[in-house]
Amino acid sequence: MKKMIIFIAVLVVIFGALVFVVQQQQSKQIDGKDNPYGKTDLSKSTIDQLDDPMYQNQILPDDLQSKLDDGEDLTVYFYSPECVHCQRMTPVIVPLADELGVDVVKLNLLEFEPAWPQFNIESTPTLVHYENGQETARIVGEQPQTNFENFFKQEVLGEE
Repeated sequence: MKKMIIFIAVLVVIFGALVFVVQQQQSKQIDGKDNPYGKTDLSKSTIDQLDDPMYQNQILPDDLQSKLDDGEDLTVYFYSPECVHCQRMTPVIVPLADELGVDVVKLNLLEFEPAWPQFNIESTPTLVHYENGQETARIVGEQPQTNFENFFKQEVLGEE
């Protein structure tokens, strides 16, 4: 019985040390990088995107809600770093928005799970345009580039 207790105690110590080492490694990965999320317990896939220019211009859910409550016009890209469709569409959406002069803020749903129901998001990627704080247009899922171009031109920029 005494050997079993010692064995379990050793396992607990090893497990605790492993958790500590993983947290330290994650902290080192975040240090020195611009972290717009306001928290340090980020998923590995989010940490990998911290320096990626495609994933800059992040907005936090509280800031987004505040801007909407203030009646601002915004275009928001709701995504998850682990969504394969988002991984394929971000390199299409971000350069296209830049080319057309559309400011798109990004909300990482992996880091902010409560934002899914808060902003009525059912799948990713989802691009939503708000005018005067109210949703006026939405495009969901992986789509051809022309669909996003039409969305930006017609719904965001008001071109015909």
